[in-house]
Amino acid sequence: MSTETPGIDPLLALRAPRDPACDVFLTGTVFLDIIFTGLDSAPVRGTESWARGMGSSPGGVANMATALARLGLRTSLAAAFGDDHYGEYCWDALEQGEGIDLSMSHTVPGWHSPVTVSMAYEGERTMVSHGHEAPAPTVAAAPPPTGAAGAAGAAQGAAPASGPSASGPLASEPAPPGPAFPRCPPRARAAIASLAPGRAEPWVATAARDGALIFADVGWDETGRWDLDALPDLAHCEAFLPNAEEAMRYTRTDCPRAAAHALAERVPLAVVTLGAEGAYAVDGRTGAAAAVPAIEVEALDPTGAGDVFVAGFVTGTLADWPLADRLAFAGLTAALSVQEFGGSLSAPGWAEVAAWWQRIRTCAGQDPAALERYAFLDDLLPTTARAWPLRRAVPTIGFRQ
Repeated sequence: MSTETPGIDPLLALRAPRDPACDVFLTGTVFLDIIFTGLDSAPVRGTESWARGMGSSPGGVANMATALARLGLRTSLAAAFGDDHYGEYCWDALEQGEGIDLSMSHTVPGWHSPVTVSMAYEGERTMVSHGHEAPAPTVAAAPPPTGAAGAAGAAQGAAPASGPSASGPLASEPAPPGPAFPRCPPRARAAIASLAPGRAEPWVATAARDGALIFADVGWDETGRWDLDALPDLAHCEAFLPNAEEAMRYTRTDCPRAAAHALAERVPLAVVTLGAEGAYAVDGRTGAAAAVPAIEVEALDPTGAGDVFVAGFVTGTLADWPLADRLAFAGLTAALSVQEFGGSLSAPGWAEVAAWWQRIRTCAGQDPAALERYAFLDDLLPTTARAWPLRRAVPTIGFRQ
């Protein structure tokens, strides 16, 4: 993490010497995101549109990884990176800028980075992407270090030999053979998966068997079947977090709350996001339910807000907060993220959460009951918030120093 991060470790009271060095593991595709904001309307065919704002940042799975790291969780990411300037920029932004452990990631010679162009307007976005599937690594990557050395490496952002920032003799040597990802993910408190119909990821079962809590979302079912039995990795999940439309389709219900209760019969925690209406969750073990309304904000760019919500919920779950507090915190972090542009680099840190909590309590006309919903922050945040210059999306990459 950045050396300017306020010293908040949400899991500090729970950490023990034999715990995994990694809090959260995830894998996926890293994109370079180019975001246009300040568009008055959708682009019109045959015309040129000028945007008032523009930013570039790592995207794709980097959105989730950055959100987790900025909330103080020791995060490990396995991903392929292109050996172009885009790939080098994304690697540096994640490892050096955010302190994310990339020891299970690798650079692919001759493979260009996937790119997404996102256009934000009228509170929504339109995206155009291009990329090719990365070839599998030819040499198995060694697993990340464990124990105290592993924790230190993750905290300091030590560069693995296979990455763009490697230097010295190791830079030209192949990675030592070891258990290959994805069959052997690092031991972690939690892992985040994206479920897809008819597809099982071997690493998910392995991670769950090794004690990781699996948190999963799901995309649109292009087959139109919407069959929970077609999601084989759902059986390994601690929490399932679909949006309202996905939840209702999978459960054949016409109400998001009814869908959450139906899903709670399949997973220990069912969380249904409701967009502008907030979120609703059901604990399948106890039957307890919680609903938290969304925080009204002026959204600049919604890119990555769903990922930030999941990161906030994972943080609260690993810290063993009450269910309603987890939902409230997840919604708060998502609301703060949409006020900046750029998926990954819009994710808030603890200083921004603290600044919001200080400011909102001084605003006139606040509903006391609504403020009470966030009173749990008093025990988490520093008494005084200070500026924390987080890395943000910028119009270009590679400014010369």
